[in-house]
This record gives sequence, C-alpha cells and structure tokens, in this order.
Amino acid sequence: MEFGRVPKENLKTIDFALKSDNSLNARVLSEVKSRNEQVHSENEWKPNVYVGCPEWSITEWKGKIYPGNAKSPDFLSHYARQFNTIELNLTHYRIPTESDILKWNTQTADGFKFCPKFPQIISHDKKLRNADPETGEFCERVLDLGGKLGSSFLQLSPFFSPRQFPELEKFLRALPARLPVSVEFRHEDWFKNDRIWEETLLMLQSLDMGTVITDVAGRRDVVHQGLSNSSIMLRWVGNDHESDYDRIDAWIHRLKQWVAEGLQDIYIFVHISDNILAPELCHYWIKKLNAELQLSLKEPVFFPKTDQLSLF
Repeated sequence: MEFGRVPKENLKTIDFALKSDNSLNARVLSEVKSRNEQVHSENEWKPNVYVGCPEWSITEWKGKIYPGNAKSPDFLSHYARQFNTIELNLTHYRIPTESDILKWNTQTADGFKFCPKFPQIISHDKKLRNADPETGEFCERVLDLGGKLGSSFLQLSPFFSPRQFPELEKFLRALPARLPVSVEFRHEDWFKNDRIWEETLLMLQSLDMGTVITDVAGRRDVVHQGLSNSSIMLRWVGNDHESDYDRIDAWIHRLKQWVAEGLQDIYIFVHISDNILAPELCHYWIKKLNAELQLSLKEPVFFPKTDQLSLF
C-alpha cells in the first residue's frame, strides 16, 4: 500500500500513538455487549478474530509458508492453510466471475473469510453515481461466497469529501441488507470537523455498517478510532522498522479494551512494502492476540530456512 507511506528516515518524526476513542464508541459497544449478554455468559463469549494478508500471489512465499514446489494456481489453497482471512484487493480491479467464486470456495475450508473490496469503477471512476449495474453484479457475486464472506469494504476515493455525503448515504442504503459492509474514508475533511465525522458514524450505525481504520505513517488522521457497529476492519501498514512491533502492541491493548466493551468481529490485514514479510508480521499479531485475548488462532507455520535455501 503506497497510501500514507513516508521515507524510512522520516519515521522517527512520526507520532504513532493511537488517538483516544471517539465519543460514540462507548454507546455503540454498550449496545453490542448488551445483545451478546442475552445470548452468552461473559465466560462463554469470545470475539471472532481474523488476521491475514492483502494477497496470496506472492512467489517469494514459496519455501517460506508455501511448499517450495507450489504452483501459482494452488497458492490460495496453501494460503488458506496458514491464515483465516484475505483482504480481497483483486476485486478492486475487476468484478469476480461465477467461476472465480466457485474456485475460491473450493480452495478454502469452512471458517475462512474473504473480504472483497468494491471495484474501483464504482468507488473511484463513477464515485458511487450511476453505478447500479456494476454494484448489482458485484453484490450478487460476493454474496455467493456464502458463509465465507467476511466484510466487504468500500474504499472511498481520496477526492470523495463530506460534500458528497448525500451520495454516500444513498449508495449505502441501496445495498442489500445481508451484505456486510465497512467503509474506508481518505479525504482529510472527513476528520477535520467532529460534527461531520459523528454524523457519518451515526449514519453507518443506523445501517449496521462498520468502519475501516487504516494505520499508515503519513496520514495519522485516518487512524480515527471511530466504531459504528460490532466490527472493526484494520488495515495496518508496517514499515520494516523497529517501531512496527511497538505499534502492534499498542493496537493489541486497544483491541483488548474494545473486546471487553463488546467488540465482536475483528479483521486485521497486514501490509508492508512488497508484502514479502507480511507473514512474519501476521505471526507476531496472532501470537499477541492469542496471549492477550485468550484466543487459539492458528499460527502460520514456516518452512525451515534450509529448505528455502535449497530452492536457489
């Protein structure tokens, strides 16, 4: 992810501290917790936590988390043995076909979650206007993922500002109610005015739609700490820098707090330049989540380095 990237020599000047919670979070999570307590006792209830990468087609993972002789058509099946979710970025560039959906369902086990990104023709090219045919086709396709559909996410263009709030609300209200949706905001003006931001969160809450929080070095405003339903999608971008692990630790502390307050579904997608080292960072995330939230998420298994060296 190039959005928000800064030169490594500038990272020491960045304040990576997480902001305080949005004032609406307590109300949102309190309502979620109340619903959960009607179904589960406090000791029985555990959050649904998913950790993964933005893609599965990294050839450098052969001999690391994929077998050394893995073929590209089988990469997804190998990936799904290591992680329980994928940020499905490829749907940003094209609407998946029926064949794609069948193949993805076949290559993954029950419990795996796909989080498809809305196609750019809808979000960036048409800016949510006059996009009914493409939107209908996209929704129909991803809903065919059935139980393997996590939260879809709508990344708004960096030029899509609060002045276009009516278009956003109209678009979201027209989506199928059974489609889980989270929204990623990038234009600076969404975060400059507290009233505008709270109205936006309230609108999402009324639709039971979530927010995407994007943790990047160069745009700390998009690390907004605003929740609108029982879920969070965190797109976390590492910098191959010593600060990465402290940043993860801070997020574990925040997520532990939110889970105690009622947060139910957590999707974490780990980005880093070229994504070659994403599995190692995912491993750290998962170990910390298991330890701090008393979870039993499967940790990725790495092939011995001697096997990797034998490939060359």
